[in-house]
Amino acid sequence: MFDISTYTKRREQLKKQISKGIALFLGNNESPMNYRANTYRYRQDSTFLYFFGINEPGFAAVIDFESGEEIIFGNDLDIDAIIWTGLRPSIAEKAALCGVKDTRPLNKLESYLSQNANRPVHFLPPYRHDNSLLIEKLLGIKVEFQKNYISVPLIKAVVALRSVKEQAEIEALEEAMKMAWHMHTSGMKMIKPGLYEREIHGVMEGIALSFGGAVSFPIILTVNGETLHNHYHGNKMQAGDLLLIDAGVEAPNHYCTDHTRTYPVSGSYSPKQREIYELVLKANKEAIEMIRPDITFREIHLHAATVIAEGLKDLGLMQGNTKEAVNQGAHALFFPHGLGHMMGLDVHDMEDLGENHVGYDKETPRSSQFGTGFLRFGKKLKEGFVLTVEPGIYFIPALIDKWKNENKFKEFINYDKVESYRTFGGIRIEDDILVTANSHKILGQMIPKEVDEIENILKNQP
Repeated sequence: MFDISTYTKRREQLKKQISKGIALFLGNNESPMNYRANTYRYRQDSTFLYFFGINEPGFAAVIDFESGEEIIFGNDLDIDAIIWTGLRPSIAEKAALCGVKDTRPLNKLESYLSQNANRPVHFLPPYRHDNSLLIEKLLGIKVEFQKNYISVPLIKAVVALRSVKEQAEIEALEEAMKMAWHMHTSGMKMIKPGLYEREIHGVMEGIALSFGGAVSFPIILTVNGETLHNHYHGNKMQAGDLLLIDAGVEAPNHYCTDHTRTYPVSGSYSPKQREIYELVLKANKEAIEMIRPDITFREIHLHAATVIAEGLKDLGLMQGNTKEAVNQGAHALFFPHGLGHMMGLDVHDMEDLGENHVGYDKETPRSSQFGTGFLRFGKKLKEGFVLTVEPGIYFIPALIDKWKNENKFKEFINYDKVESYRTFGGIRIEDDILVTANSHKILGQMIPKEVDEIENILKNQP
């Protein structure tokens, strides 16, 4: 946890955003894997962590925007629980750490809300079924209709606060980056033909665990990098393969990292691989250099797309007017996702609150175009934002076949040339960036991404 003042200040800032009603915050409960007592690794709700810092199941909280009252609801352990878990601090002691003085048993939450039934109750989108059912019980709103009652004012207020990282959060992210560097470089040094993907995956996840944290999302580690979220780790790596590793650490305080690198299994990129890699690296570097307050991230995304399209044109894979090709979305055959996303307590920060609320506004509405429409974050950057920059180039056989059969963008795409890359796979390069007062800062020690540096390390490993 941070110090008490961090949490009290956050809640006071929230109270200034909304004038009427009560905010209801539900923490997460344990989630069983295959029977009640055998649970998945526990993960608290990020917004509950942000405002209250309590990282345990069985909690809820309310903030009264009119009276200023703050209450944490939870239960002290009984002797049956203590036998299994040992003694724990009381609910009052835990609440005191975040500056809340009023604590009540969890079963009093329903009566509290009943006493305030004539007042608006603000709640965020539930993403766990048990909390959806609890909302139905507490507020009488059936699960299937809850999306109509979600508080947009509360979403906007939370997004405004959580988007701008405090100094303590930036320091927490930098600490997480140290773990990420160790995890990625350790995995990188294992790469060689004949090894199974799962062997590297297991070591990398183990490193995250050894720091007291975990991975921030299921590791993507694959020789089939053209599948964007490929979580299969059963392939044996062969000389000539490219190994794409997209992995992040979630530190013990739950701040996250997210990096991607793409390595040649044989130790050296082939000429064709190097051409594509250098093009992705160029897009990555130029996009990072553009990051500063008041520029829209969509503008940076489109610049990266233009760099990729122009480079592919030089290689004979694209043709025609580059600007028009990007305007129409032809580049998305090769770069079908967004340039990046916000990051913090969630690796896709606040995605549970809705991507459009987090990444877009009236000034920058979301595109409906294939490719650009997958950009999770597009609005103007502000000092304190933390986001990823992750351009990529992929050769996805199913997408190639679909567009080719439809004669789609044939004025911009040389499908005959594309066929010679059908089995190429994919390359992605990703870094985590802080928006500063006038520019940007790459967080953490740089994980090797220059061709010569990567090849030197791979060739000289034991």
